[in-house]
Amino acid sequence: RHEDVMDPIRYEHIACFIDDSDAARRGLAHAASLRALTGARLSVVHVVAAPGYFMSLAASFGGGTLPDSDLEREAAGMWLDEQVRDIEGAEAGGVEGHPADAAAYWIDGSDVDLVVVATHRGLVDRALIGSFAGHLAREARCPVLLVPPALPPS
Repeated sequence: RHEDVMDPIRYEHIACFIDDSDAARRGLAHAASLRALTGARLSVVHVVAAPGYFMSLAASFGGGTLPDSDLEREAAGMWLDEQVRDIEGAEAGGVEGHPADAAAYWIDGSDVDLVVVATHRGLVDRALIGSFAGHLAREARCPVLLVPPALPPS
């Protein structure tokens, strides 16, 4: 969508991507507050990472066991329903795949006006596996609100 710079911005659909971390719960609190202020639809989305090719290859040679994808999806769905249960107007949604790519794909097909995502990985994690939040900030076709982790008490 193209907005005139002077037109008020209206959020009709907010998406918040979460995992089971304190940082993500903080991001969800921000998304819920924005939903309450704007009356927007709130989609709370969790990405179930699909087993990687190398993990599958290692398992086929006896180097590990493959996770039960159906069981993981079911558990993730139950967990996600619990996360949104007390948030008025929130709807749970799950996607599967490489987390950053699956999330960007979901955003593209969901007519989202704003994405809320927490930042919480350390420097080493970001260097090795990349930043989920950074990927969304670069790839999403809508604004992305990056919620930093809470500062430790001083």
